[in-house]
Amino acid sequence: MPSPEPTVSTANVAEQLVRLTRRMHRAQKHHLEHLDIAFTPAQSRLLRIVDHYRDAPPRMADLAERLEVVPRAVTTLVDGLEAHGAVRRVPDPANRRVVRIELTDTGRSTLRALRSARRAAAEEILAPLTAEQRQVLGGLLSTLVDGAGKPH
Repeated sequence: MPSPEPTVSTANVAEQLVRLTRRMHRAQKHHLEHLDIAFTPAQSRLLRIVDHYRDAPPRMADLAERLEVVPRAVTTLVDGLEAHGAVRRVPDPANRRVVRIELTDTGRSTLRALRSARRAAAEEILAPLTAEQRQVLGGLLSTLVDGAGKPH
């Protein structure tokens, strides 16, 4: 009788995901070292979120909601990005009491560099996998990401 396949515990998978995430961050940081980009992961995420609002720059409240943080935390992130020239605060044309955040040219070029570093880091990490394995992993990750936020 063949022996059953070993089971992978949920705790082990969780640990592997954490280790992979840390490895990805280290690899991305390595690829950014020569670019003189000193943004935190939270600031980088905020840049990506601002970029997703193509039609109208987001309000601070929109960013706080997307980041799942209190508005004060967004203010701190925006202050840092604004000091680097990556974003600017602009008044809402419909309501001057509302402040919107938009990317500057510097912010857009920084975002391109961050995305390039992320792709290079992913290539480095995925190098040992065959094309078929990458496709399977991509499908599994899509299932996990798309399933996030759905009630269980």
